[in-house]
Amino acid sequence: MTLETERLILRPWEESDAEACYQYARDPLVGPAAGWPAHTSVENSRQVIREFLMVPETYAIVLKETGLPVGSIGLHHNDLAKEANEAELGYWIGVPYWGRGLVPEAAKEVLRHAFEDLKLIRVWCAYYDGNTKSKRVQEKLGFTHQWTTESVPVPQMGEIRKGHVNLMTRDEWLRISKEKSEQE
Repeated sequence: MTLETERLILRPWEESDAEACYQYARDPLVGPAAGWPAHTSVENSRQVIREFLMVPETYAIVLKETGLPVGSIGLHHNDLAKEANEAELGYWIGVPYWGRGLVPEAAKEVLRHAFEDLKLIRVWCAYYDGNTKSKRVQEKLGFTHQWTTESVPVPQMGEIRKGHVNLMTRDEWLRISKEKSEQE
């Protein structure tokens, strides 16, 4: 499935995206903040694409102007999203694209897809302490804080961190969408 916004195409990852993925995922400011190590080579990126990104409901964030992926966004089932009618939203984007509103733009479309097409009732989103960019994205989208955990294992990094968990329900999304359409 492919989703589209004003500036973006959200499409499934392909192994041929490995070079573009590596260009951004090798930056130590990207992965470690989200709990995964910086990519070490194009082949490492290709392996991550095969094992983790080429899964249902995970999308390459592709700029319409270049046709190249600059990040990733997806809906995942994990320890936060245990039920079939809920998911966790995860995302990252390359440093050159920080502060341009691309992740909120992509996330709004993924949330629309989650609540309208997939009929989910809850979407969770979390960030580690200090990841102010991810926190800000979640605030802009309208997620509400649920809890903070002092000691969250981050297995890929071999660390323990403080984690913050946020939630958006279908009802909250409908309310936010209605308010936005009334303002336009």
